[in-house]
Amino acid sequence: MQLKWTDTLDIAIDLDEAHPDVDPQYIRFTDLHAWVCALENFDDDPEKSNEKILESIQMNWIEEKE
Repeated sequence: MQLKWTDTLDIAIDLDEAHPDVDPQYIRFTDLHAWVCALENFDDDPEKSNEKILESIQMNWIEEKE
């Protein structure tokens, strides 16, 4: 499955698997953006992200950690 920016929960799950030792509560959006773009299944325009999308990914990732 190819991930798009709108797949915030699936992205969060993949990020949690790729970076299990990271506390997403303290991640910078610049790092988050880079890590999303580096995911193997991610296939979307890097320029289409925004703060709202990154915040949603971060919130989903925090929930996945709990």
